[in-house]
Order: sequence, then structure tokens, then C-alpha cells
Amino acid sequence: MNPLLRFCSSSIGRKWIVALTGLVLFGFVIGHLIGNLQVFLGSSEPLNRYGAFLQGLGELLWAVRLGLLAMLVLHIVFTIKLRAENRAARPVNYAITERRASPPAARWMLLSGLMVLCFIIFHLLHFTVQVPAVNGVGKDFATLTDTMGRHDVYRMMILGFSNPFASAFYIVGVALLALHLNHGIMSMGQTLGLNTGKVRPLWEKGGPTLAWLIFLGYASIPVAVYAGIVKP
Repeated sequence: MNPLLRFCSSSIGRKWIVALTGLVLFGFVIGHLIGNLQVFLGSSEPLNRYGAFLQGLGELLWAVRLGLLAMLVLHIVFTIKLRAENRAARPVNYAITERRASPPAARWMLLSGLMVLCFIIFHLLHFTVQVPAVNGVGKDFATLTDTMGRHDVYRMMILGFSNPFASAFYIVGVALLALHLNHGIMSMGQTLGLNTGKVRPLWEKGGPTLAWLIFLGYASIPVAVYAGIVKP
């Protein structure tokens, strides 16, 4: 058998694929948050400049998007394979004992991951594909431009989060993302051999803390827009 296929079909190989794809996606989550938080810098200029920079990447931007999509698909597929493999290998009484011992974040990893996928699809339709029917404000976000002729990402974000249903769905989505990361960060470190020995307590406490800080960062944007703290 091909070494790559043998690696992908082994339990250890699948865990490494889930961990490495998770690491790439986690890096994107952090980078995306840093970019979006520019909405709090007092004017539309920083966020619109950031958006123009991304659009200026052209085909490279689409290559990155497709790469992230491939990472997401691999992450989901191999997570499902691992879950099915683990269930098939466990006696029923052990599964019940393990369920009682596991924290909720660990037990709900697959479900929270699939719900996050639904949130990602909605978020892409809302702000990336910019489907007017999803926007819910009767506007085509693609037509929004600032005084310099750039796509007005700042105003798009304000209009998008002015819809209470979109804001509520977004907050629930990032809460599920935080729940997924709550256990996922520690699990990723364990698979990659990074949370052993003296650094293990740091991973156990730092992982959940970072996950919920990410939630607060993302959730603060629709809350600030809907509360009128961030204005056009």
C-alpha cells in the first residue's frame, strides 16, 4: 500500500490530519478576528484598507480560500472517521462510562463542529458571496463603495449586523466555535505532543481561556453594531 494511503488509513495518521488541519483553521480564525476587530479603530479607513488589500491578492486570495476549504473538508471527514472508528472499537459498557467521565465540550465535538459548518456556510453567503436574500436588509453589499472607490467593508459589516436575526445567529455560531475550540485546542496539542509534562496545565487552562476570548472578540462586533457603539 502507498505510504500516504497507509498513513491516512491508520488511527494515528487520521488524528494527525485532524490536528494539523485544525491548526491551520485555528490560525485562520485568529487572523480573521484580528482583521475584523479593525472595525473598532474609529473610522472606516483601516477596515476598508484591509479589505482592499485582500481583494488585491486576486487569484492568490482564491487559492487561499480553496486551501482553507480543503482543510475544512479534511478536518470534518477524518473527524467523522475517527468517531465512527472509536465507537466501533468500544464495548457498550465502556462507552457509557467514558461518556459520563468526558466533559460536555469533548462529547459534543462532532455535533458542535457540524453546527459550526452550517454557520460558516451562512457567514459566507452573508458577507463573502453577499447574497441579498441572506443579507436581510434589502441591499446588495457588493455595490457598497467608500469615497476612494473601494468596497466599503465597514458599512457592509454595520448593515449586516443591523439585522437582529443575523447578529443573533452569528453570536450563537461563534459560541459553538468556542465550544469546539474549548476541547479542540487541548486535543490538538495532545496529538502533536505539545501538552506533556510541565506544560500540560498551561494547555488545560489556556486552551479554554483562549477559546472564550475568541468568542468575546467575535461576538463584540455584532453587539457593538446593534447597540449603536459602532456607527456608519
